[in-house]
Amino acid sequence: MKKIALHWKIIIGMVLGIIWALVSSSMGWSEFTINWIDPFGTIFINLLKLIAVPLVLFSIIGGVANIGDPKSLGRMGGKTLGIYLLTTIMAISLGLVLVNFIKPGELIDEQSRIDNRISYEIWADDEGHVIKDGINYLQQPEFMERAQEISELSNSELQEAAVQDKMETVKKRKETSPLQPLVDIVPSNFFHSLSDNGLMLQIIFFAVFFGVCLLFIPSEKSHPVLKLVDGVNEVFLKMVDIVMQAAPFFVFALLAGVVSKMAGNDIGKVLEIFKGLSWYSLTVLLGLLLMIFVVYPAVLKLFVKKISYKGFFKAMSPAQTLAFSTSSSAATLPVTMECVEQNLGVDKKVSSFVLPIGATVNMDGTSMYQAIAVVFLAQMHMIDLTIGQQITVVLTATLASIGSAAVPSAGLVMLIIVLSSVGLNPAWIAIIFPVDRILDMFRTVVNVTGDATVCSIIADGENLLDYKEHENPTETFDLDS
Repeated sequence: MKKIALHWKIIIGMVLGIIWALVSSSMGWSEFTINWIDPFGTIFINLLKLIAVPLVLFSIIGGVANIGDPKSLGRMGGKTLGIYLLTTIMAISLGLVLVNFIKPGELIDEQSRIDNRISYEIWADDEGHVIKDGINYLQQPEFMERAQEISELSNSELQEAAVQDKMETVKKRKETSPLQPLVDIVPSNFFHSLSDNGLMLQIIFFAVFFGVCLLFIPSEKSHPVLKLVDGVNEVFLKMVDIVMQAAPFFVFALLAGVVSKMAGNDIGKVLEIFKGLSWYSLTVLLGLLLMIFVVYPAVLKLFVKKISYKGFFKAMSPAQTLAFSTSSSAATLPVTMECVEQNLGVDKKVSSFVLPIGATVNMDGTSMYQAIAVVFLAQMHMIDLTIGQQITVVLTATLASIGSAAVPSAGLVMLIIVLSSVGLNPAWIAIIFPVDRILDMFRTVVNVTGDATVCSIIADGENLLDYKEHENPTETFDLDS
C-alpha cells in the first residue's frame, strides 16, 4: 500500500466506505455504523475545522505582506490583483448562474430532500442557527414523528417539547440595519472571532488589514514578523499534509457514516444521493470547462490580440496536463512559468511577479466549485438561499480563495468557511467528498489557465510580451518534480 499514491488510497477509502454503507443499509446495521464508525469521520471534520482558521489567517497575512514594498507594486501590482479579483468574481458568478439554472440538488426524490431538511433543522436547532427562509418542518405535526426517527438515528436526544420551545426562540428575530453585513465584517474583538468558524469574514478582514500594514513599516521591523508568519504557515500546511495522509481511513468512516445517516436502512436513498452527486458533478464540470475554453480565451482576446486561441492552448498544454495530474497549483508553478516565458514570450520580470501571486490568490476553479457546492447542498436540504446569502457566498468564496493553499484538497478546507458563512452545516462536505478528487483535477487546470491568462495580459500592458507561435511548445520539465 505504501507504493500507492495518496489520491488512489483516498479513492479506495471512498469506495470501501460506500460499499460498507450499502451493505449496512441492506443488513440493518446502520445504527452500528453511526455509533462506532461515523465518529472517526467527525474527528476528520474537526481536524479540518481546527486547521482552517489559522491557515486562512497566516496564509493571507503572508500573501499580502510578501508582495513587497508598496511603492514597488505600482501599476503592475494593482492591475494584477484587480484582474485576479475580477476573474474570481466572474468564475463564482458563472457557477451561481449554472447551479441556480440546472438545480442539481432538486433532482433527487422529494422524500429524501424532506428528510435532509429535517436533519438540517435539527442541526440548526442544536447549534443555535436561525433558519432564515422561515420554513420550519419541526413545527409541523405531520413531520414530527419522522423528525424523532431521524433524531434517534443521529443519536440525538431531541424531544418534541424541546423542539417547540427552541423553535419559538428562533422565531424572535433581531432587527438589523441594512448595512449590518458590512458592520459584521469588522471585528470588535479579534480573539473572539478566532474562536468561531462562523466569523471567518472578520478573520479575513483582519488578515488583509494586518498584511497591508506590514507593507508600510520599516523592513527591519516587519522582517521578523514575516519570518514568523511564514514559519507558522508552513506548520499549518504540514498539519494539512499529515491529516491528508490519514484521509483514506477518515474518508471511509466519513462516507460510511454520512450515507448511513441519510439513508438509514433504505438502500434506495443511497442511490438517490449518487443521482444528485452526478448532476452536481456535471454542473461543476460544465462551469469549469466554460472557464477554460470560453471565458479565459475571450478575456485574453479582448486585451491581447496577438495570441491566437489555438496558440494559447498549445503553449499551455504541458502545464495544464501537469496541473490535472497533480491537482496542485504550487507543484505546477515551475512548469507554468516555463510555458509562459518560453511559449507565450512573457518577460521573466512579469512572470516571476504575477504567477507566484496567482498560485496564492487566484483560485477561480476552487471558488466556482465552492459556490456551486454550497447552493447544491442547500438545494439538497430544501433550503432556499436568498440573494443576500448568495452574495455572501460570492464575497466569502472570493476572500477565502486568497487563503487557499495551492495544494490538493485545500479547497475542501475552505468550503467549510463558505458553508459556515451562510449558516449551513460544515459536515455536509462529506456528501460531495466522493467526487472531490476528480473535480479537483479540473479545478487546478482552471487555476493554472487563469494564471497564464492574467500574466499574458499584464505583460502585454507593460510591453513585455514577445509572442511567437511555436510548432512544438517546450516540454522540458520533469513530471516527477
